[in-house]
Amino acid sequence: MMNRHTEARLLSYATPVILSAILLGLVLLATFFGDKALARMAAETLIRVVLVVGLWIFVGNSGIISFGHAGYMAIGAYCSAWLTLKPQMKSLFLPDLPLWLANAEWPMFPAAIVSGLLAALVALLSGAAILRLSGIAASIATFAFLAIVNTVYSNWEGVTGATSSVVGLERYVDQWTALGWAVAAVFAASLYANSASGLALRATREDEVAARASGIHIYRHRLLSLVVSGFFTGIAGVLLGHSIGVLNPDNFYLGITFISLAMLVVGGIGSLSGAVTGVLVLSILIELLVRGEQGVSVGAAEFALPSGTQEIVIGLVMIAVLILRPGGLTAGREFAPRSLAFLRNPKTKPKTAPN
Repeated sequence: MMNRHTEARLLSYATPVILSAILLGLVLLATFFGDKALARMAAETLIRVVLVVGLWIFVGNSGIISFGHAGYMAIGAYCSAWLTLKPQMKSLFLPDLPLWLANAEWPMFPAAIVSGLLAALVALLSGAAILRLSGIAASIATFAFLAIVNTVYSNWEGVTGATSSVVGLERYVDQWTALGWAVAAVFAASLYANSASGLALRATREDEVAARASGIHIYRHRLLSLVVSGFFTGIAGVLLGHSIGVLNPDNFYLGITFISLAMLVVGGIGSLSGAVTGVLVLSILIELLVRGEQGVSVGAAEFALPSGTQEIVIGLVMIAVLILRPGGLTAGREFAPRSLAFLRNPKTKPKTAPN
């Protein structure tokens, strides 16, 4: 026998399992065909999943749009570079690092964890100030945070390389590494969303006044979600840096902010499934547009899309989704069985459609 509470818990566990299976299918497909371009696309897509799911942990549960999460990405990415680059490379590109950091050469996994924790710590400190605001004021404050991070990292020459690129990062992130982190992010997001803090935070998203009157500590729950979100966003920065092997502050500014929010809106900001769906749909679209801009041969003729088509098309897709389906492609629903009622009584079979 199974009560309603147990059924609800099983349904909540079903969503990350289904999403993880979809992501695994993507990686197996790319691996099966053995195409380097497909493997690269799969790795990039899964890194975006970590980023957008990390963003959803805060935005999807709190209802506050954040423009600052690319700043946490930059913090995670550069921290990993400080910890993993060879000392000779750091003396060349980052001569002002403290001696203990200049000589550090950590293994990749511990460096990723510490980098994510540093991003979470910065999220805690920045959120302590930003989250005293609500609504559009908080969103503007997150954009100010992003601008501050970008300005600091673009001018701190001896520590971040300023606008010069930091090269030499080990490119250890492939589709399988990215898959592991994407699955971890999906499960962590689901666990948080179904925790007492996540449920309370979503109540504040629906009606802040009623939630406050019910005794929910809005500030505390928002800050907790931002810290968890900051950790996985920082991990996304680590994965991106060790995927391309090069870091530049502009990699973590307006471009990636726009595309991550576009993926969240297109998929559906109201659900974890929507966040993953938006990444998959727009990643496929981006890949097609990039190849179109590079040129496609049809017989003796070659056709190429004008430069900048990618940004224009994504913008149009966002507008179309907002007009035709304001809740996103998933309309705020999760990928999960409609009901597990048949598990309450083992003798009862689930209903099937008549022939």
